[in-house]
Amino acid sequence: MSSELLVDVGEDPASQLGQLKLATIDDQQWPNDESGLSQSDAGRRRRCETDLSQRFVAGSPHLPWDHPFYDIARHQIIEVAGDDNFGRKVIVFNACRMPPQHQLDHHKLLMYLKGTLDQYVESDYTLIYFHHGLTSENKPSLSWLGDAYREFDRKYKKNIKALYIVHPTMFIKTLLILFKPLISFKFGRKINYVSYLSELEDVVKCEQLLIPERVREYDRKLRASMKSTARPPMSPPRSPPLPNQVFGVPLSVLRQRSPDGDCVPMVMRDTISFLSEQGLEIEGIFRRSANVTLVKEVQLKYNSGSAVSFREMEDVHLAAVILKTFLRELPEPLLTYQLYNDIVNFSSVSSDNQVVVMTTLLESLPEENYKSLRYLITFLAQVSANSEVNKMTNSNLAVVFGPNLLWGRDNAMSLSAIGPINGFTKTLLDQQHLVFT
Repeated sequence: MSSELLVDVGEDPASQLGQLKLATIDDQQWPNDESGLSQSDAGRRRRCETDLSQRFVAGSPHLPWDHPFYDIARHQIIEVAGDDNFGRKVIVFNACRMPPQHQLDHHKLLMYLKGTLDQYVESDYTLIYFHHGLTSENKPSLSWLGDAYREFDRKYKKNIKALYIVHPTMFIKTLLILFKPLISFKFGRKINYVSYLSELEDVVKCEQLLIPERVREYDRKLRASMKSTARPPMSPPRSPPLPNQVFGVPLSVLRQRSPDGDCVPMVMRDTISFLSEQGLEIEGIFRRSANVTLVKEVQLKYNSGSAVSFREMEDVHLAAVILKTFLRELPEPLLTYQLYNDIVNFSSVSSDNQVVVMTTLLESLPEENYKSLRYLITFLAQVSANSEVNKMTNSNLAVVFGPNLLWGRDNAMSLSAIGPINGFTKTLLDQQHLVFT
């Protein structure tokens, strides 16, 4: 994995454009995004910007056909894929899913991407860009790329901790050199080139990413084309669980192992107990990442049956990341796959009936899931009660914990599914005193 923005493409990068068949900004082969738009199209574009004020909330995992961003969301170009190994939210951009230029409104794509990031820019986050599949037919114009970079002001760039460009080509490397005058030094240091999918394992568990098969196939061909001595290591196979393993183990198993049959896992009790004492007044709690080495050390301690004392480590953000990681690594989400459809459609329930419906849904959970959820939500209500100091309102907590409480069977989720899940989580936090009586 390389974090060098400057690559050796010759003394004059611009001279390489002809060889790469890269057109300049003024070249007619790169049509302006406004060209070909009728007056009605332009009107729809203006309405698109107005519709940004609307929440990306839908009553199903797919946006309705008349939603202003339906034509963007249906391609699944942008997805949210849980947290990385550092506890940062992961946003994925799939170039191979971009349709031909004439079939995609790139301005709306930019607005949709901003709408996605708007929900996470106050927290540390990671952006993964799968470059394979970008062709002369579906690539956006250079002028659009420049506008896109300028569109994302400091609010978006401040908390992005890393941009991983997977399967970079000479095209993308040269492109970044051309844009170097626009890219700040600090942001340039966040750009990393990833040659093979196995290299991503240092950052995020690839199994939680819904990587397009086209990208996986390309990765396999890259490996096969290399000499056997030079081939990078394959992603390590999932190791069998340790006798005392805690992470990635079903709640029912953890309950059986507990000496007193406790429904709430030890990791949740340890982290929440420590955070209740020392984290309630920490600004941005649950929004910051932690040292990945420490995270792995703590996980190893739990998985080997060793005692863990967060009070000795005195690291609030480490405990917060461990809690989120534990929830995300459950084989089945805390809210279970069985309730997935009911929850993503929960916004269609009238406000008068939401508490009753929510209570009924949650009472159908297995006992260990229900009691663990109640334990977590009761704690988060304490966090929210201190929001004037820690800035973590119910809305902010819902954005952080929603994707860690429920996800689809394919792990990655489009924004149209994230919205309803976060909305359900916020309602649960708002009404927890009535739901858990």
